Amino acid sequence: MRSHLSPNQLLADQLEAAIQTLKQELPTLFEKDLSYDIYSSDIYFRDPINTFKGKFNYRIVFWTLRFHGRLFFTNLAFDLHDVYPVGDASIRADWTVRGTLRLPWKPDLLFNGYSLYQFNSEGLIYEHIDTWDRSPGEILKQFWPN
Repeated sequence: MRSHLSPNQLLADQLEAAIQTLKQELPTLFEKDLSYDIYSSDIYFRDPINTFKGKFNYRIVFWTLRFHGRLFFTNLAFDLHDVYPVGDASIRADWTVRGTLRLPWKPDLLFNGYSLYQFNSEGLIYEHIDTWDRSPGEILKQFWPN
């Protein structure tokens, strides 16, 4: 029973639980699905190519990543470097995506980024914003021989 905890302590505990979930699930996001129980039903997601709201759409983006990853890459990895709290109701995850495209010249994909997760008063992630170290166009240029 956790009713004796203050709202701040309860949120801190939920952030720590979410950090552990992210540390466990993110490294395998190209291989298996996330659990989604740490996200609100109206989660807002934005990265340099997508913007949407809703847990159904959030699930679809991760399904799409896995599908296209298997289709277009001989190997694809999500290297999670660190996950840590930022302030009282946010988490940051630093990561690198790397892989080899299924083309005869076997071009490599590599880019770094970070995800910022914001928590609501119920202790669920309601916002996930990804920032990449280069533009989508710069990333696509990696696929063409020099």
